[in-house]
This record gives sequence, structure tokens and C-alpha cells, in this order.
Amino acid sequence: MTPDEKVDIVNEADEVIGSDGKWTLIQQSSDRQDAGRLVSPIGGHVSAGESEDIALVREAGEEYGLNSDISFGLVGKKIFNREVIGRKENHYFILYEIQTDQEPILNGESVGFERFSKDELKREIKEKPEKFGAAFLFVANSFYPELF
Repeated sequence: MTPDEKVDIVNEADEVIGSDGKWTLIQQSSDRQDAGRLVSPIGGHVSAGESEDIALVREAGEEYGLNSDISFGLVGKKIFNREVIGRKENHYFILYEIQTDQEPILNGESVGFERFSKDELKREIKEKPEKFGAAFLFVANSFYPELF
């Protein structure tokens, strides 16, 4: 997002799940919120006048390398209040699940990725919660409480 870009006040987060049921999470680069932690692989903003679905397809291409021919379903929407670097932020998450077996094409915002079955993810969250970013833990707790 450029300083001059107009956006509606919404964010999106998207869970990417393969045909084997495994979730893909990316590791944030050091200059990002939740640096070094695992987070949802696709997130961003909805540009002013842009529909949520169009923003999803655009962000999926920018942040994961997916083309516009993707299948996805809306999971829900929720506000996440957090403090980052001494400032209060409100993130309005529009959560989708995307089904794909495509390997992510990492951009400068991420440095790696991991795949988890639901059981593996549940175990990792319980045993190593510090491995995951606050935004992902909020999304998981809000929309997938069975992981906790």
C-alpha cells in the first residue's frame, strides 16, 4: 500500500488449505508485524471501491502467487484490537478459506512457510504458542476454537 492509496477500513486474512487438509502458514519477515512468527499467508487491505472478493483475488496473487482461478469461501468477519509498537490498531478481518495445492511464491513480506494438519496445528499452538503471530492466534481462536 502506498501513502497516497485510498483504502476502505478493512483488512483480510485468509487460510490456505491443501487437498490433503493441511494448512499453510507463512513466517513473517523481520520488518513485519509478528516478525519471525507464523501467520495466515494472505492478508491485506480492500482498496476504496473494491469488492472484498476482488481484493481477496488480488492479495492472493500478490502475497502467495495464486492466479485468479481460485476457489474460496467466506468464513466470517471480526474486529481485532491490538497494540503494535506503542500504537493502538483495529483490524477488521474478513476471513476466507482458499483451497489450493500450489506452493507459495514468497515475497519480501515472508521468509518461509510450514504446513500443518489440524491435529499438528492444535498441538503446536498448545505446546509452542510463541511460534504464532498474535493476529493468527486471534483468527484461529475466533473462527476455529477447536484448535484450542
